[in-house]
Amino acid sequence: MTERRRFLITGGSQGIGAALVTAAARHGDVVFTGRNDALIAEVARGSGAHGLRADVSIPDDNARTVEHCQKMMGGVDVLINNAGFGYYAEIGALDVEMMKNLFATNVFGLVDLSNRLVPLMKTQGHGDIVNLASTSGMKGNKTGTAYGASKWAIRGISQVWQAELRPFGIRVVCVCPSEVQTHWMGRTGRNNPNKLYAQDIADTIMAGLNMPRRVLWPELAVFANNPWKEE
Repeated sequence: MTERRRFLITGGSQGIGAALVTAAARHGDVVFTGRNDALIAEVARGSGAHGLRADVSIPDDNARTVEHCQKMMGGVDVLINNAGFGYYAEIGALDVEMMKNLFATNVFGLVDLSNRLVPLMKTQGHGDIVNLASTSGMKGNKTGTAYGASKWAIRGISQVWQAELRPFGIRVVCVCPSEVQTHWMGRTGRNNPNKLYAQDIADTIMAGLNMPRRVLWPELAVFANNPWKEE
């Protein structure tokens, strides 16, 4: 990536988000958000990026995040909507309030923050929006009503935004990672050296951003080549 860019990355205090912050900080100025002060401070120290405690499900936090980016960086060239969490339950035992809370972050928070930034990107005549969906949004899985539905929604939203924003020089990319070795939902037993790493997803996204601006990856699924291999 030749020119320096201004990045806003949500959910940047751990997992894929932290890997993205570190990668992006090598190519530009970065503001990232999270909800855990200790993790935010750790990523900020390691990357040199600027961390901000903010929750995308809270509209006032999103307004404050945009204002902070304008103050710190003068705007945003790349928005990476990474913040999200999971909730799994079979239909018949589903907590609908939990599903609403999940959508408040995974879907409505993503929309609210993007809605605030797109007018600024239109004014400057360029921008990139990267939405993190999942392969769970490409094929239904047991217990995945809430989480899978949120990721299906992100894929659909991304397609709509592509149609709306391409004429303004704004690229919208939807990335669908398969299972990644992170502390997802506090679980550590999923670690397997043959599965994807957070860095793999970060590198993929940065490669897409580094393509000439005439090139758009509308959607990309990322799988481990052979996650079942025994060492």
